[in-house]
Amino acid sequence: MSSVPAFDPTRIDPALREELIATFARVLDGGRYILGPEVDAFEGACAAALGVRHAIGVSSGSDALLIAMMALGIGPGDEVVVPAYTFFSPAGAAARLGATPVFVDVTPCCLTALPAAVERAITARTRAIVPVHLFGQCADTDAIHRVARDRGIPVIEDAAQAFGVGSGGAFAGARGAMGCFSFFPSKNLGGFGDAGLVVTNEDGLAEKLRLLRAHGAKPKYHHVAIGGNFRIDALHAALLRVKLAHVDADATRRIAIAHRYDRLLVDSGIATLGPRCGEPARASSSLLDLPSVCRSEHGYNQYVVRVHGGAARRDALRAWLSARGIETHVYYPAPLPMQPCFAAAGAWPFAEAASLATLALPIFPALRDDEIDLVASAIAAFAGLSGEVDSRVG
Repeated sequence: MSSVPAFDPTRIDPALREELIATFARVLDGGRYILGPEVDAFEGACAAALGVRHAIGVSSGSDALLIAMMALGIGPGDEVVVPAYTFFSPAGAAARLGATPVFVDVTPCCLTALPAAVERAITARTRAIVPVHLFGQCADTDAIHRVARDRGIPVIEDAAQAFGVGSGGAFAGARGAMGCFSFFPSKNLGGFGDAGLVVTNEDGLAEKLRLLRAHGAKPKYHHVAIGGNFRIDALHAALLRVKLAHVDADATRRIAIAHRYDRLLVDSGIATLGPRCGEPARASSSLLDLPSVCRSEHGYNQYVVRVHGGAARRDALRAWLSARGIETHVYYPAPLPMQPCFAAAGAWPFAEAASLATLALPIFPALRDDEIDLVASAIAAFAGLSGEVDSRVG
């Protein structure tokens, strides 16, 4: 393992570990492994935490998006508006149903869906808009919901990277027709494999989601719709309910880590804070731009910087850090419309620029301050050898 991992799931507080082990034993002894009281309890706790009427546990964040689109009846001939710069799942879910993902460019600041581009992309065939709350920074939901509401188009919020993050007076995922979450281990509420959640305030949608996640059967073996096996495991739901009690403390720590990075990198002279929504782009002689915080909250599921000088410079910095035992990731190396499976025609300049510049530094609640300092020092050393700064982080 790297000396500073991007994420280390084995760093579990001893008290939490004991609680998880006890929970595993309780579920094992109870013998109810599919749906049942553990799933009900987890769903109720999530609904209360997110301030929604219904929370439906599913098999993954990708399946959450798929089943949400299925609940809206999306299929061949339909269009779904998705950001060009994000993980594959929103576009993949639409395509699996025979719909066409319509890609829109992102903002040059926080890299979430550009509301004006969303508005331009809408046609008579648009059946849903899927804004993504990227890296823990919420999209401009006020503007996007306004566009959607004026045209009667449902919004499916992809909040996979933003569990518990505030968005327009509510939590991410709570304002659309449906909100979709992932509990992949590295997420803000991270589980122990794949699992996800769909939330909604609409009773009819909730009923349809529960029907579709169990092969459309009501009652069992009587199939009134074509669904799938999208159920969350009872064991996973029980373990996640234990971790849910710690999600606020983990969020506080993520923010503290991000702020420490901000201070160290800005004070070293190698980074500037990125522009916020509505601010003009500005030239910078520094190596990095730090994450933009364009709205009231940022959950820092990832701490993503932008490296000046394009992909070659970004990749050189990444190799430099790797040689010093510091693990990083590139989210995402190519915009979705440029992936071979889509190869869509169009122009997405901000998405393409982001794919060439972004680099995710280590961040997870158990990351130590000395490890953050080591990452910042290594970046400063790289910049110094490039002749950009003379100072070093101490």
